[in-house]
Amino acid sequence: MCAIIAATTAIGVLLSADKKKRAQVFAELYEFNERMLINLKFGKARMSQIAADFRYIPDILAGKSVLNGSDGQFIADYIKNIGVSDSSSQIDYLNERKATIKKLMEESGENYKKYSSLYIKIALMTGILIAVLLA
Repeated sequence: MCAIIAATTAIGVLLSADKKKRAQVFAELYEFNERMLINLKFGKARMSQIAADFRYIPDILAGKSVLNGSDGQFIADYIKNIGVSDSSSQIDYLNERKATIKKLMEESGENYKKYSSLYIKIALMTGILIAVLLA
């Protein structure tokens, strides 16, 4: 019985993993954007040095797709336009994207908080229901 409950709860955790990953990616992208702005204004560090502190940003810079759908396309377009023009234009571009990234970060964080616990609770209740029906 406990195995059934544990298995269904694990399924709920797996279902919520995508929401968590999306929230983490956009939080990292927002922080990366902020660091790039500071670097362009006051420093001269390489993008790879700035990205080294993050989990997903090095993969994104390497061209790997960490998110699917419109989120993945947005990130690909964002990265494609970094480093292709002078620093003044880059600062304008990063400032322009800052609001969009912040909105996506907040939206993904809210979705993670709302749906991840919901998925886990539904899976747990399903496991308990199955265990009760089998008992």
